[in-house]
Amino acid sequence: MIGLSRRQQTLQVRIPYQKSSGALHLLVDSTGIKMLGEGEWKTKKHGAEYRWQSRKVHLGIDVETLQIHAIEVTDNRPSDAQMLPLLLTQIPVDEPIVFVSGDGTLGDCRARHNRVYSDSQECEAMERH
Repeated sequence: MIGLSRRQQTLQVRIPYQKSSGALHLLVDSTGIKMLGEGEWKTKKHGAEYRWQSRKVHLGIDVETLQIHAIEVTDNRPSDAQMLPLLLTQIPVDEPIVFVSGDGTLGDCRARHNRVYSDSQECEAMERH
């Protein structure tokens, strides 16, 4: 178990990217995960005297195929809006993006990233660096 934790810090996995059949409609959202490990064993053995940690998994998913096109794991602080530019860098520049949709937390990226957003938090004419 210790060896796995040490390798996880530097392990990079490259999964081949599969393009969408048409223009990409990207759905961006995140979910929280609870970190498990020594803390839970300690709680059972000695009582609750620790704080559990959580992480966020930020996902960019193709609405039509439900394939994951972008993923980032962070601590629980960054919002979807803050992670949007990093998620977009994982999508090849030659793949056209028609819309980027998200929940209400994506709405505050309008001013931050100088993108064009409609009231429903959909991004049109995405320009990437």
